[in-house]
Amino acid sequence: MLLSELWFLLIGVLFVGFMFLEGFDFGVGMSTRFLAKNDLDRRMLIQTIGPTWAANEVWLVTAVGAMFAAFPHWYATLLSGYYMPVIVLLLALIARGVSFEFRDRVESEKWVKTWDWSIFIGSIFPPFILGLTFASLIKGLPIDADMNMYAGFFDIVNTYTVVGGLTFVALSYLHGLTFISLKTDGSLRTRARKEAQKWYAITGGLVFWFVILTVFYTEAFSAKGPILIPLYILVGILYGALMLLLRNKKEGFSFTVTGIILIMITASFFIALFPNVMISSLDIAHNITIYEAVSGDYSLRIMTIVAATMIPVVLGYTFWTYYVFRKRVSKKENLNY
Repeated sequence: MLLSELWFLLIGVLFVGFMFLEGFDFGVGMSTRFLAKNDLDRRMLIQTIGPTWAANEVWLVTAVGAMFAAFPHWYATLLSGYYMPVIVLLLALIARGVSFEFRDRVESEKWVKTWDWSIFIGSIFPPFILGLTFASLIKGLPIDADMNMYAGFFDIVNTYTVVGGLTFVALSYLHGLTFISLKTDGSLRTRARKEAQKWYAITGGLVFWFVILTVFYTEAFSAKGPILIPLYILVGILYGALMLLLRNKKEGFSFTVTGIILIMITASFFIALFPNVMISSLDIAHNITIYEAVSGDYSLRIMTIVAATMIPVVLGYTFWTYYVFRKRVSKKENLNY
């Protein structure tokens, strides 16, 4: 395997890891509006992700940083056409993070409600924009021979990409609900389990719709069908099993399955892209491949050494953090938010 291929794989793994870990964070943020009945419920919900949400976002920062260092032409072309989506994504993540820290600093109902809305909105936009971006990448964007992108509004925002964004929002919410049922106790736990069963059909419908649109709007299946078809069949089988797990109150397995589904859907975008990093809708000859977008060999070698050293550390503190904060959150606990 070439270093360029290895780094494409690593960047894909980082985005997949981010969607698995931050996906349930986003879902918990959405649930503060849909599931919580009062301020105590909201504080319990935020407490479930309080110790880990910031560490989970490191995966996105690392993925974008790795993209910049390993594939500068990919980074430059993508960011040049996605100014507004990226700005909205960053503002949403900042607003969400600030809200967790600020909402309990002033004893004012108006103050708390303002930050609660900020958490809710800041939890919906990131998965939507990431789904929108991934979908538009495999659909293709107007890129010329000099790697310049001239994307208009409807090149990025159209039926296919919006369905891709909504699919990620729905999957994140479902993933968040299974996480809440695993991390809380009492009535909140019961309500999360019931809400997951209600949301099941909506999420499944969106995933199915998105896969069908992928057949008609992209070349993904004609190019990578032997890989993507078994992958989506497995997604369907897992999704069918998920309802049985939810009905039988298998909370740990339910959370694992929603996470695997989110992982497989995210991975499918990178499988569909390879060996391209950007697909041109103008001419297939203008596609940007990993071999054209890659950085110098010396840079990749240094980055590989650093990654091989640091990845075990990152994985180690991630597992340790989740082990330390593995307890269920209850009303009796000292809530910090």
